[in-house]
Amino acid sequence: MGAANSREGLELSDSDEYDERDSEGEEEEDYDTSEEHQDEGNLSHGGKTATTPSSSSLDDVEARLKALKLKYSTPASGSSRKNAVKLYKHVGGGTADSKWKTAESATSARVSTDLQLKMFPDQLRIDFVWNGVWALKFFEKNNYYDMFVSEFQDCLFENVHGVEPTEQNKVKVYGKDFLGWVNPEAADDTMWDAVDDEGPGLSTPKSTPVRVKQDLLEEFEEAASSGIQSLALGALDNSFLVGNEGIQVVKNFRHGIHGKGVNVKFDRGNGSSSNVKSSSYSTPKKVILMRGETNMMLMSPVLENKPHAGGLHQLDIETGKIVTEWKFAKDGADISMRDITTDNKGAQLDPSGSTFLGLDDNRLCQWDMRDRRGNVQDIASANSPVLHWNQGHQFSRGTNFQCFASTGDGSIVVGSIDGKIRLYSKTSMRQAKTAFPGLGSPITNVDVTYDGKWVLGTTDTYLILICTLFSDKDGRTKTGFSGRMGNRVSAPRLLRLTPVDAHMAGANNKFHGGQFSWVTEEGKQERHIVVTAGKFSVIWNFEQVKNSAHECYRNQQGLKSCYCYKIVLKDESIVDSRFMHEKFAVSDSPEAPLVVATPMKVSSFSISTKQ
Repeated sequence: MGAANSREGLELSDSDEYDERDSEGEEEEDYDTSEEHQDEGNLSHGGKTATTPSSSSLDDVEARLKALKLKYSTPASGSSRKNAVKLYKHVGGGTADSKWKTAESATSARVSTDLQLKMFPDQLRIDFVWNGVWALKFFEKNNYYDMFVSEFQDCLFENVHGVEPTEQNKVKVYGKDFLGWVNPEAADDTMWDAVDDEGPGLSTPKSTPVRVKQDLLEEFEEAASSGIQSLALGALDNSFLVGNEGIQVVKNFRHGIHGKGVNVKFDRGNGSSSNVKSSSYSTPKKVILMRGETNMMLMSPVLENKPHAGGLHQLDIETGKIVTEWKFAKDGADISMRDITTDNKGAQLDPSGSTFLGLDDNRLCQWDMRDRRGNVQDIASANSPVLHWNQGHQFSRGTNFQCFASTGDGSIVVGSIDGKIRLYSKTSMRQAKTAFPGLGSPITNVDVTYDGKWVLGTTDTYLILICTLFSDKDGRTKTGFSGRMGNRVSAPRLLRLTPVDAHMAGANNKFHGGQFSWVTEEGKQERHIVVTAGKFSVIWNFEQVKNSAHECYRNQQGLKSCYCYKIVLKDESIVDSRFMHEKFAVSDSPEAPLVVATPMKVSSFSISTKQ
């Protein structure tokens, strides 16, 4: 299946002013939200004019607000008690007949980020997801809408952090240097639009260029030889589909990846030439390329459904053989790792590379495959060799590390289960230069631009984009990897799905694997962001997201959220979505192809630019 734009629910076309002449109108109104009636790329769309909804009493409003378990104050006496709010439900799914209908009964939901709540201040409307998609429409220009938003945000803070939303508690949760994250309207956003003077190609434009129409065109679709678990994209000739039974080698083209018919089967110890014990091996859950993309490091968890591994296997791609089975150990004791990554963004291209980074719940380190005695042990004739702990730190208290990524110069960003994101310089893994507070949701994946100026964290329901730039006391622009940012921190931005799209993404609609497009050269800039959610691959224009004047951010309350994206829709849940290396971009495309993998197929999409 192909690609589509983000699908926004149509503006509910009720009048903002109550009209007594319509109070005897229909009990149920329909609002068409089919895509053919939407303006492409816009947040608010015009729709058919519908009859004005019947009035709702304030008692009904209060009952529905209580059903949402919000604490709130009773409106002042004397205020109008007519036509305050109406509840709608979205029906018809993603079909051409989808529409909003007046809800026949109230609904209740726990206040959390799972509601995927989106506000439309200009429409006095709030959409959310809870066993379906709902919309609250406020019909009077009074304080009911503002009261609801304020109370919802307070309850969300309390439910997420477990403390009342007092100013004192907000300082305790976020820290005095990050109060702009609590009150974004007062935060300094100048760095989002700042222009660097660090060299050509590194500046961030002050405004987004004139927007052109961009279409996603499917170029190739390839059937996998076995169930795909992950993608390992190469920047040279080949990329790799890692599956249940082995690795399928595919060829890199300027319009995507296409099969070569070469398969490397995992040798699980069933043959006479086996060099891997079947009891110690399962389908790899983490894969990185090394040594000029001739070797692959495969890390399998010790137990199914657990991320931790006691070692990894080194595969020689040219021979298709596991050449070494490595163990993780420190000071003579076996330890585990939950994640591995390359030393820097381009390390897999280094033909002599022998080190890589490792992460566990409370450990951050670099491993070295070079044997101190000067020869490499082969597991066919010796016990598993032990990787050399080259550098790193084992933290004494619970850092709850989850995931990490490296910049072009080897600096490291780490995401944690409590939502914190820490920045480590390339010279020290002992203490973070900068630690950003969590918004309450665990960070399941992190990425960072080549130049280290932008960090992307993935949570189940949103992406958080952080600008690491700040000005030091001498007025020099630095990143949070190289110095302490202090109170000179910009508020982050969130990338979200609309409630309708969040619901339509399917049962497995949690975000995973958010990434920037891929560059490995100084002076090159990432152009897009992609994340997987259920049956969707979702793509944001990076320049557009950074632009403070972007239309998405107008009249927003709280942290700025961007809902302008493109969708690649598949007929089954997507395993992974990644952009190929930027060198595979073609003249009529601003971006290298996007590769989208489902369990049994892999597709390539190019982004074509049309005026």
